[in-house]
Amino acid sequence: MTPQTPDPTGAEADDLAAVVALRELADRLEDAAVERAMRAGWSWSQVAEALGVTRQAVHKKHHRRLDTAGIELRRRNA
Repeated sequence: MTPQTPDPTGAEADDLAAVVALRELADRLEDAAVERAMRAGWSWSQVAEALGVTRQAVHKKHHRRLDTAGIELRRRNA
């Protein structure tokens, strides 16, 4: 007897699509919030603490985008 493969439609597919949409929304919200904080003069450490991640993680995720946008970023020793 061959095992049946679940149908990739229906409520389960809708639930998973909702998870993907929420992740994308959360990423956009984080991008906007980090940008506002950095424009307001927050340090990488302050942003990281607020997000519950390391300074290195927030820098790695957002530095290039913020630098490309021309946002003046605080330097660690500045």
